[in-house]
Amino acid sequence: MIMASAVLHRGAQFSAFFGTVAQVLLIAVALAASPRRLGVTAAGAEMRTSSPGPNWHVVSVASLLPAAVCTPSTAGSNSTVLNVVHRHGPCSPLQSRGGAPPHIQVLDHDQTRVDSIHRKIGTASTVLDQADRAAKGVSLPARRGISLGTGNYVVSVGLGTPARDMTVVFDTGSDLSWVQCAPCSDCYEQKDPLFDPAQSKTYSAVPCAAPECQGLDSHSCSRDKKCRYEVVYGDQSQTDGDLARDTLTLGTPSNTLQGFVFGCGDKDTGLFGKTDGLVGLGREKVSLSSQAAAKFGAGFSYCLPSSPSGVGYLSLGRSAPGNAQFTTMATRRDTPSFYYVNLVAVKVGGRTVRISPVVFSSAGTVIDSGTVITRLPPRAYAALRTAFTRSMGRYRYKKAPALSILDTCYDFTGHTTVRIPSLALVFAGGTTVELDFSGVLYVAKASQACLAFAPNGDGTDVGILGNTQQKTLAVVYDVANQKIGFGANGCS
Repeated sequence: MIMASAVLHRGAQFSAFFGTVAQVLLIAVALAASPRRLGVTAAGAEMRTSSPGPNWHVVSVASLLPAAVCTPSTAGSNSTVLNVVHRHGPCSPLQSRGGAPPHIQVLDHDQTRVDSIHRKIGTASTVLDQADRAAKGVSLPARRGISLGTGNYVVSVGLGTPARDMTVVFDTGSDLSWVQCAPCSDCYEQKDPLFDPAQSKTYSAVPCAAPECQGLDSHSCSRDKKCRYEVVYGDQSQTDGDLARDTLTLGTPSNTLQGFVFGCGDKDTGLFGKTDGLVGLGREKVSLSSQAAAKFGAGFSYCLPSSPSGVGYLSLGRSAPGNAQFTTMATRRDTPSFYYVNLVAVKVGGRTVRISPVVFSSAGTVIDSGTVITRLPPRAYAALRTAFTRSMGRYRYKKAPALSILDTCYDFTGHTTVRIPSLALVFAGGTTVELDFSGVLYVAKASQACLAFAPNGDGTDVGILGNTQQKTLAVVYDVANQKIGFGANGCS
């Protein structure tokens, strides 16, 4: 009544002005009382909608892009914990070697890795089909590796005595760990000096007759009876050298693995991104997790930070956060290195997307630390995209061009905050994993934020749970009990 009186006294000229003020005040009060009851129009102005409820992410556009400075780790002080950082972020020891590659290059390399995983699994299945089904002990040659072009998370470990710090990719899709060694006949450029076996008091070459050598299937013998290994990855990167043993230091100087078996590469080419090598966390005996099982327990866990400017962790052993939900670890005899999970459904905004479980089960799903974008069967992806775009449609965000393999993109230019429907993955046994906001969208820039999922080329190709969807989750590989767990808020 006070405002109405003021308007009447000041005449019709000011009526529209004060009416507008009243509307703004009413909207501000509504926003303060219930911030989730307002959407954002394409022009950036707020509009009324029905309440999104708890199944929506409301975030500021400014927070979509990574910070230029490193955010300290909030991981625990356990001595087996190694810091995990994005190799192109401000926390990375490799940062001084140049900026991050263009997003389209990252995604194109990601597709190369996915293609190589599909080839590896397809080839293994064909070989097994042609073999005697009753035969046991079928194994894959170590040389059938997968592409490392997007191995974008690294850890630092100590190798040798005295220990030399090495920055290496960690990869759940590989088994053999390796570093580049001096002298090297043909090595790619890396950040640190090459590891020199002559400077380590505990180094020794593995003889050709040793079980570790015989188990590689791709070994050869040098003239002095040393074991020579070879791994050729799907993007034609490769490493060749001597199989060796030395002391591996994890976290603290007192936390070591004696006689750790690894590759000492002296002929290495490819897309290894200035790293010093790789640590494999696959399921075969030669992997780091398998070799460390006797000391730490059969398993490991990690958490990937929400942003390249954050810090996560990698921990050996079977420790798990109290909020972890577990699902059965599936196995396939034709590809024993990979960790399989039974994905059965997807939820958007709290509602289960209508997809037949057969669509997921026909090829299965692997969880991979090196793949960036999750791949779904074509029918599952189409249903997910439809549900996601329908939910996004209520806010009328402007569409943006596709980005490489990502075909559902939005332009948030001019918006202060955005509202995005939640996404959840449902696994066998009812385990439901809510994705962090950073696992829903792949943000190249404010004007190009894309749904961070992509379809496989064929319904028979294995699905892949990529590292974008794993962000901020404590991912627990309980190998002893054949379970994989997911805990929310594992790291920031």
